Amino acid sequence: MRSVRTQRALVGLVTLAAAFVAPGRAHACRSVQGSEAGLAIRVGKLLTMDDADRVFDPGMILVEAGRITYVGEPIEVPDSFRRIDEPRLWAFPGLVDLHTHIHATGWFDLNDMVVPLSQDLRATPAFEPHEPRLAYALAAGVTSLFGIPGSGTSIGGFGLFYKSKSSGTFEDVVFKDPGGMKSAFNFNPQRSRDLGASWAGLTWNVQHLCDALVARADLDSTGNHADPADWETENLERVLAGDLPVLVHCASAEGVAGVVRMWRLRYDTAAVVSHGSWDGHLAAAFCAATDTPVNHGPRVLNFTSMRREGRVQGGAEAFLAAGVPNFSLNTDSPIVPEEELFLQGSMSARLGADAYAMLQALTSHPADSFLVGDRIGSLEVGKDADIVLSTGDPLDPRSRVEFVFIDGEVQYSARDDGQLF
Repeated sequence: MRSVRTQRALVGLVTLAAAFVAPGRAHACRSVQGSEAGLAIRVGKLLTMDDADRVFDPGMILVEAGRITYVGEPIEVPDSFRRIDEPRLWAFPGLVDLHTHIHATGWFDLNDMVVPLSQDLRATPAFEPHEPRLAYALAAGVTSLFGIPGSGTSIGGFGLFYKSKSSGTFEDVVFKDPGGMKSAFNFNPQRSRDLGASWAGLTWNVQHLCDALVARADLDSTGNHADPADWETENLERVLAGDLPVLVHCASAEGVAGVVRMWRLRYDTAAVVSHGSWDGHLAAAFCAATDTPVNHGPRVLNFTSMRREGRVQGGAEAFLAAGVPNFSLNTDSPIVPEEELFLQGSMSARLGADAYAMLQALTSHPADSFLVGDRIGSLEVGKDADIVLSTGDPLDPRSRVEFVFIDGEVQYSARDDGQLF
């Protein structure tokens, strides 16, 4: 058995041989689709992205009924298993993006913006599982997306987690609905006017509603309150109870700090700061001290530091240096095209962040911070078989995706269907 290498020795050492794989091999994978017996995938390098940072060189993944049943060094498998032998390819988990808006075909379906608090709205009615842009996301290895309302109001509503499958019904594609709440804390939501057009009004609005729900929950727990659950607030109550996460749009240091004070300290929710650009990294230590994850992007370069200090400052580097947990990256697609999610990691590494940490920022960290790490984000036994086979390091722009499996089925094959991205 070859040694299991650590992350630091792995990423960043991409060889030209791995980057420029000859395309002419005849290991077509389309025949494995629908196999009931199982699937065995053997590759030259396997990045599990698990908590132990295991890397196998070579490695093998076994899949049965859409779930992973084995990850490790190559072993003998039953004759009934379909086999894929790709010694020149790398395998890694499907990429995860927490901040996306390409689930809806119409731009105006993203923001209702009639009232500042829309905790009773959901992204579900606008979801289009066959949105054409998802084909490019799939071809780039993005397999799980959190589709959410926009940031036009303080509480925009609830999003859904879905997979970028090339076909299937709503039930086939969506795996968690609601997947979490979308909130917005500064700049954008002030556009909605009404009470909440100022920072003071916005904060009072959200706190007035949440305080009332917390008080009602406290009364319920003592048996002194018998009011029935309110369908308009039931999902927000799940957020306040910690059962659903909340993704909070914000920018600037004061915006990031405001999110932490409200959603993490005041209400102790599973809150994730999203964006954190435009000097947001100046509040990174506050995020770290309060154990608040950050989902950074689409701007991974802090533009104000270039003007003010005459230097380049990568946001990811600053957040990581402060010790922010479960740091992740996003595209805010279509602001940055979804197929360029990997490039957010590449650029962040170029701007000073640790390369392996940027792989975590695209896989295990977004999944764990948004309470879906039991299903996606790493290649481990029992998890969904969302697997990407690529010609090299996932962050290297020279690498290309050859195959994408979702729930153990081939959803993209550059060899059979032609390279889409």
